[in-house]
Amino acid sequence: MNPRPKRPIDRRLLAALAEHPVMASLVGAEMADRFTTTSTPLGILASVPLGDLAATVQRTVAAGKIVFVNMDSTPGLGHDPGALTYLKGIGAIGICSTRAAIIERAGGLGLLAMQKVFVTDRSNLRRSLQSVARSQPDLVQLMPAIVLRYMERQARDLGVPYLAAGFVQGTQDVAEALQHGAAGVCTSDEGLWELRRSALRVS
Repeated sequence: MNPRPKRPIDRRLLAALAEHPVMASLVGAEMADRFTTTSTPLGILASVPLGDLAATVQRTVAAGKIVFVNMDSTPGLGHDPGALTYLKGIGAIGICSTRAAIIERAGGLGLLAMQKVFVTDRSNLRRSLQSVARSQPDLVQLMPAIVLRYMERQARDLGVPYLAAGFVQGTQDVAEALQHGAAGVCTSDEGLWELRRSALRVS
């Protein structure tokens, strides 16, 4: 069986990450509202109750942001085609999930998709890489960030831009992730959100 053709990398994501290497992790509607006043263009939205989700998503879109809804951390939201259709209907631009089937379906609906991968050991890493190869997300979120120093080659072989997340607490953590091949990082540390790539020393 021939492998599926790779999805082209979304130019909006590449352009945003080229200047802004920090994707904001937004926990709750209040944090999302603060995010809309910043210059950083990318975010992941989590822990917003279903009843508040549409209005929160629409505020981020109106502010010109590209926000991924974390389907695994949205109370009341399922993991089925109906949930994806709902998100598309309320104006969501992208979704984030650990579930490969959800990632595959999202692309078919025209949603951007970010696959979250938790790396705990080498066998887990191998399975995760195989899952990403099948689902072909627009972005991969690798957790925790510290594993990048041990798996840089494998991460580069993904052929998909990847972001480091988990325990990203300062500019040095951001610079280290970029040095190991990451396109950026994800963090809830609001002090890092507006960090520009030009402000970092990356060899």
